[in-house]
Amino acid sequence: MSPDIAWKKLYSERLSTASNAIRKSLSDGCRVYISPACGEPQFLTRCFFDEVKNFTEVEVIQNLSMGSVPENWASLLGHCRLKTFFVGPKTREAANRGLVDYIPAYFSAIPYFFKDGGPFPLDVCLVQVAPPDEHGFCSLGISVEITKTAIEHSQTVIAQVNEKMPRTLGDSFVHVSQIDYFVEHNEDLLEAPFHGRTAISERIGKYVSQLVENGATIQTGIGRITNSVIRYLESKKDLGLHSEMITDAHYELITKGILTGAKKNLHRRKAVASFCLGTKRLYKYVHNNPEVELYSTEYVNNTMVINQHENMTAINSALEIDITGQVCADSIGHKIYSGIGGYVDFMIGAATAKNGKTIILVPSTSPDGKKSRIVTHLTGGAGVTSPRSTVQYVVSEFGIANLFGKAIRERAIALINIAHPKFREHLLEQAKKVRFVYQDQILPPTYEPLYPGQWETYQIFPGNLKVFFRPIKPTDERALQEFFYSLPDEDIYYRFLSAMKVFPHRNTQAMCNIDYEHEMAIVGVLGEIGSEKIIALGRYILDQKTNMAEVDFAVRAEYQKRGIGTFLLHYLCEIAKSKGIDGFRAYVLASNRKMLNVFNKVGYVIHSHLEEGIYEIWFKFDEPAEVCFTD
Repeated sequence: MSPDIAWKKLYSERLSTASNAIRKSLSDGCRVYISPACGEPQFLTRCFFDEVKNFTEVEVIQNLSMGSVPENWASLLGHCRLKTFFVGPKTREAANRGLVDYIPAYFSAIPYFFKDGGPFPLDVCLVQVAPPDEHGFCSLGISVEITKTAIEHSQTVIAQVNEKMPRTLGDSFVHVSQIDYFVEHNEDLLEAPFHGRTAISERIGKYVSQLVENGATIQTGIGRITNSVIRYLESKKDLGLHSEMITDAHYELITKGILTGAKKNLHRRKAVASFCLGTKRLYKYVHNNPEVELYSTEYVNNTMVINQHENMTAINSALEIDITGQVCADSIGHKIYSGIGGYVDFMIGAATAKNGKTIILVPSTSPDGKKSRIVTHLTGGAGVTSPRSTVQYVVSEFGIANLFGKAIRERAIALINIAHPKFREHLLEQAKKVRFVYQDQILPPTYEPLYPGQWETYQIFPGNLKVFFRPIKPTDERALQEFFYSLPDEDIYYRFLSAMKVFPHRNTQAMCNIDYEHEMAIVGVLGEIGSEKIIALGRYILDQKTNMAEVDFAVRAEYQKRGIGTFLLHYLCEIAKSKGIDGFRAYVLASNRKMLNVFNKVGYVIHSHLEEGIYEIWFKFDEPAEVCFTD
């Protein structure tokens, strides 16, 4: 008998009705696995819950319930009970009423639960597949994740054959001989559309785009915020995808030529995931498409696979984070909200990859705005999804906090300053009580609650030196001290008109905590966000009586004579003019010829007065230098 005749005969012999297959397979006390999320076999699931009422103590295993799984489990007491690795809207109420069991587990570990010796030997497996190909292989389509392993280790496999299930490539195939019953039933697949952009996701997305490098391989966890920020990576080039899921947002980046996979170390030019969570247009795209490959979480979430990708960037969201960096992502206090999923797998994988990054997204408040999601201590009952030792970047709509290599004090200051302004004072008070921060620690005035990111810019100077200029931040205190200590004594004297030798916390913190309205400081930095080296500083302080601001600036000795000081002065002028300030005033030693030359080239009429070896210099923005040539 030829191979194709053999599998077709086997398929024909194993065709069944759903009720017949389920009735024959179930028994009291058995354990049943149901494919999760958008891959759920809805018709089989409905039939299962009709039949299970004739049995007792059946245990149901599923990862994320979305379709025909009931929300009311009270009526099924004694007949069956659900154990889930990820709680969603469908099961959240039941889980928090004690009617559904939540199992905290890494996605990478779940397949091992089903293997010999594991805690969940499976009796029955309900799955959904595409029709068999000419070789007798059925594709698991949009849902490979833990289902492939469940099929391989289940006593009985019942498959809903659905012509609307796409045929995906990778390790998604199951031969006809591995399936005991085939139930042919066509129906639309479940869809998971995500909501559009919001003001909060837009701000978070813009910050994330600063952290994601061109050529990076990205992972994004489940959630509205993480899915939304993907859309803000449209300025990037040659991103890759290695993630537990692929969504419509990823699809948009692929079709725009942004997510190409051209720089990936593994599966180059392939988008790799374990399941799809999206809409029909995504399902149509992945059908028989060699650009997309789906594998088991056993492979996709393996940290030793993840960390082979250079620039691996894991992007996940948090429900709450304390000011030491402990992250809770699956519960709100005692109430279970979601699950661990691939969170820790990718945090560890990305953290150990060459040039890898881990990014945690957290809106600053609860949806109603009444509670801060950045807290001094996690809510009672909340689980620690990620320990403080593994967190690198935390992003809220108020900025980026880099916790990598930072002490508790530095972490607390960084996180408090990206919390919502209305909670910052309380967080600081609590941090002082537990001695996490200096007792004299201050916060910037909240005249302008949003960090003025519009004044961030890159500038290239001779020697191909690319410097990032931005407003100073409270977290720059140590870097600012290092900057001052790097200046030669002569530069310090010129800068402060005194022979200062030390730059203590009380002085430098005041320079870092400003209101950005009456006082502005721009730093020129090199290096990673949150771990930069300051090479230049320019600042002004407004005298509100005269509407003139006193200005000064300094540049590290090794970076002088490149035009950095001139750029800083011009840039500060631009900022001051935008705020309605009339002009600048400065005090310069007569011997400081370098700074005097910078002022003389600023482009405005310079007024000066020399007294005891110090020039008082001032100029107004409504007096351009050309005026002196037209008189």
